[in-house]
This record gives sequence, structure tokens and C-alpha cells, in this order.
Amino acid sequence: MTYAIIETGGKQLRVEPGRFYDIELLTAEPDEKVTIDAVLLVQHDDEINIGQPLVSGATVQGTVMRHLRGRKVLVYKMKPKKKTRKKRGHRQEITRLMIDSITINGTVLTAPAVAAAAPAAETAAE
Repeated sequence: MTYAIIETGGKQLRVEPGRFYDIELLTAEPDEKVTIDAVLLVQHDDEINIGQPLVSGATVQGTVMRHLRGRKVLVYKMKPKKKTRKKRGHRQEITRLMIDSITINGTVLTAPAVAAAAPAAETAAE
């Protein structure tokens, strides 16, 4: 199993190829390719590369699926005995990102498992 830990939007996230993740809003259009260079750790076939702070030459490629808004968070402030109440809401802008591959020093460690499973399904149908 191959995965990477990346940093995006001020948060660290464990990502695997072929899965999508909701991250902070990116300035990319839907169906546009995105490359993330802030890779903190890469694990592939019992080999672990840990960066200090980043793994040199490691990148994660992904495709922006769409932009959406997160769930509403309500913030309610009240001062007892003062008749003071404030109710506010917030919805975070997020981007849904599909992880395509993890690359280290120009070598693609993983490609999406969906592409590998499609030819196997075709041969089984024959």
C-alpha cells in the first residue's frame, strides 16, 4: 500500500492514489491538474521516505473535481444576565481533489488502481 502525507491549506493530510479528498480552496478550475510539492512522507512497499521537513523530489499529482462549500458551523455567543446574544454561521469553501499519482525523483510510484483494474475486467469479459 502506497500513501503520502502532504501539507495543503495549513493542514497535513494522508493521501492515497485513486481516492478523493476535500481540502482548502485551491485557485484551479475543475478538471485541471494540480501538483503538490509539500510532501512530508512517502511510504511505498515497506520503504519509508521521511522529509526534513520535505521529501526532496517528491510530488503528488491530482485533478480538481469540483469546488463546493462545507457544512455550516454555527457560532453562538451569549453573555448571561446582559440580554446579549450573537448567532453567526460560517461555511468553508473547499475543493474536492482526486489524487492521480505519487512521484518521487521522477519515478511514478503509483498510478490510479482504477486504470489498472479496467484492462483486467475487459480480459475477464472475453
